[in-house]
Formats: sequence, structure tokens, C-alpha cells
Amino acid sequence: MAATDRLRRLLAACLAWLPLAAGAAVLPEDRADALYHSYDGGGVEVTGPSILIRKGDARRFSLNANYYVDSISSASIDVITQGSEYSESRTQYSLGVDLLNANTIMSLSYTNSEESDYKADTWGISFSQTLFGNMTTVTLGYSRGMDDVLRNGDDAFAENADHQNYHISLSQVLTRNLLMSLNYDAVTDEGYLNNPYRSVVFLEPANPSGIGFEPELYPNTRTSNAVSANFLYYLPYRATLKASYRYYTDDWDIDAHTAELAYVHPLGSRWILEAGYRYYTQSDAEFYADFFPRANAQNFRARDKELSRFTDHTASIGVSYRLFANSHGFIDRATLNFKYSYILFDYDNFTDLGDPDLAGYGFSADVIQAFASIWY
Repeated sequence: MAATDRLRRLLAACLAWLPLAAGAAVLPEDRADALYHSYDGGGVEVTGPSILIRKGDARRFSLNANYYVDSISSASIDVITQGSEYSESRTQYSLGVDLLNANTIMSLSYTNSEESDYKADTWGISFSQTLFGNMTTVTLGYSRGMDDVLRNGDDAFAENADHQNYHISLSQVLTRNLLMSLNYDAVTDEGYLNNPYRSVVFLEPANPSGIGFEPELYPNTRTSNAVSANFLYYLPYRATLKASYRYYTDDWDIDAHTAELAYVHPLGSRWILEAGYRYYTQSDAEFYADFFPRANAQNFRARDKELSRFTDHTASIGVSYRLFANSHGFIDRATLNFKYSYILFDYDNFTDLGDPDLAGYGFSADVIQAFASIWY
């Protein structure tokens, strides 16, 4: 379902920090990863595997393929108050290629994602160029997603959504120990952007419960902008500090701030430990309300808690173990990795209809990721 999009983005954010690009243009190493992920919180359980394989000639090109599955079982607050529990599965396939020419890398990608009521195809292209003696890397990217929005149990319902993302980033070696990355993203969304199942709540004195329900209605366009800065600092004893800040704003009147801090510490030649903290806060959308005063109170209306005013805190710990001290057969090296994240959500102006006297709403979630990686 489209309602799980932010959850999937949050799971991706918990997975790992992407390395800051700096230095000469180099193709990614040949490797394979097998991942199992699990999310449990707020009445929602998400589990599934992911397989990534990358292979190239190390000089001209690198191909990659990814298979990813989400199995979702939901009895969240939205489901309990406005519908019945459900279970579904989403399958995603991705293909990509990186092409190297001198100090330029061109990357092409395609992703197909399907579930019972949502289908998405996304194409992407980016160019990355190293400059000034390989101290600076500039990346320009563009992607477009074309989605089909369906509704289970209603064969007559069919809508579309179009998403475009424009990306630019600058990675810079500031000192021998400090790397910086600056990023800007502009996103335009057009079409059917709300959830076909969710309803808003309005006051209705004529009903015994005192409330009534009507479908959500969103604008059919959304434009958002995000800027971020990432820093990577190498400490003298091989440890690393990571810090980042991101600011997001859109024309739905949502402003969001994200701050992250992590510390990576090696133990001997085989163990790597990591601990991190992430803070997120956002304002609510201009057409969001916990309770509307009456039916059809305004042109656009929403009661998605992800459009409300809320904050979340994420604490993470991870460990990585290198299996072989040296290469082993066709395997250059291999690692086993485990990461656990605890997330605390606090929704300021969203009410649990099962307990309307309790101000606000909150819950915690556990995220587990276990994966093995081999380089060959």
C-alpha cells in the first residue's frame, strides 16, 4: 500500500550510512549481499529478504541487480479505527549499470515494485565527475517514477501518480581526515497522492459516537526541496565520526529537520562496532486535522498521522565481523553484519480514537537487519 512508503524510507535510513564519495572516479567493487530485515512497531510488522549482486570488469562498467521483498502484516491504529487487519507482500526488482570513462561515471537504473494495490516503475540516470586532482566530486542525477494506484475489492478504481526527482551533490576532501558532502534534491509529485483506504474524522453530534468519517482528499500536486550536509572524520586510532543534517520543506506546508550522529570503532583486524543516533521532527500539513468541525469542512483534508506534527528518535547499534584474514578461494573477503535500531515515535496532534481522552499518540518500534557480504 502507498501508506507504507514513509516506513520503507525509514527502514532504509536505519540500514547504513552511504559512504561519502571522494577521490578518483572508481567503479564499485564486485560483491554480493544477502539481507534479512524486520520491523515491529505500532501494530505493523514488516519482514523480508534482499539480495544484491554487483559484477563488472573494474575498468569500464559495473552491473548490479537487486531483489527485495516486504511482507507486511498491519493492525496499526489507522487499520483498527477505519478498517480491518490486512497482510500483503511487495516485491521489488532493480537493475543498474555504472559506466566509467576517464574521471566520469554515468549510472543508469530501473526499479519495478509491485503489490496487490500499487505498482511502480522508476528510471534513473546520474553523472559523477571528479575534479581538482580528485579532491572534488560533483554528481547530477534525475529519476522518474510512474505509479499505478489500485484499491483491493474495487476493480473500477484505478489512479496514477508521477514522481520526478532532481539531485545535485558535491563531495569535497577538506583535510586528510575530513570529508564533506553537500546535497540538494527537488521532487515533484503529480496525480493521486493520498491513500485510497483512509478517511478523515469530523464532528457529528447526530451520531451516538459524536464523530463521522469521510474519505481523505489531497491536492494532486506536491513540490518538495531538501538540502543536507554530511561529514566524515577519521580519528587517529582508525575510528570514524559521522554527522549529518537535512532540512526538508514542501508546498503542503511541511518543514522537517533531521540530525544524525554516529561513531564507528574497529576492534583488531576483524571487528567493527557502530553506534548512532537520529532525530527527526516535522510540522503538519496545512490541510491536516485530527478532527474536522464538520463534513466537507475544506477543499483538501487529511488525517494521516505521517502528515501530522511529530518527532521520532532512533538509537542504533551495529557490529561487523570479517570472516577471513586473507582471500579464500574466489572470495577476496567476507563479512557478517548485524544492526539493531530502536525508534520512538511521538505524534503531537494525532489522537487514538480508541482512547480519545489521551492527548497525542506514540509508540516504539524495533528494527533488525542481518546481512552477509562477500567481495570476489
